Amino acid sequence: MHGPEAVRFARSCAEKETGAESAGVPLPESFDALSGAFVTFLTYPERDLRGCIGYPYPVMPLKQALAESARSACHDPRFPVLRKEELKKITVEVTILTPPEPVTEKDPQKIISSIEIGRDGLMIECRGRRGLLLPQVATEQGWDASEFLQWVSVKAGLPPDAWTYPDARLFTFRGTIFSEKSPYGEITGGERCRTI
Repeated sequence: MHGPEAVRFARSCAEKETGAESAGVPLPESFDALSGAFVTFLTYPERDLRGCIGYPYPVMPLKQALAESARSACHDPRFPVLRKEELKKITVEVTILTPPEPVTEKDPQKIISSIEIGRDGLMIECRGRRGLLLPQVATEQGWDASEFLQWVSVKAGLPPDAWTYPDARLFTFRGTIFSEKSPYGEITGGERCRTI
């Protein structure tokens, strides 16, 4: 996986979207493969969320998923539109996803015990709503599996216990994370592990 290229490409898309100068980033053919991906912007050095948008399912080539995610993250409705002046004050993080897999277990305790914090991301679909949290979120927030399930329900605009509803559909997925250590700086990552 070409993680540094993915991050630099996502940043170049954000540059173009905000009207900043961008040289563009050539990508190898591997980026033509279908893949889900998320692009996250974090303030530096605070690491507060500044934007995060993505595609959980592999419905388009990775390069398109990255481009559209980066452009959309500039307009994340939870925040003001990203300005080009902010580009030097944020770090860019890319998460390349495995396809979501349905959780077939119905027993709540067995669901909780099956989720590994730092490895699994969660998605819920229930009553016309959908919520998703990337694998790194639970680690960063210090949540256990039960809290993770409650918060993905809340993310969908549902009650915290919605993940236990009979009509709730749960999915897990994994992500390979690449991120800048500082704005325009060294890019690290590439392993699916809780230390990223």
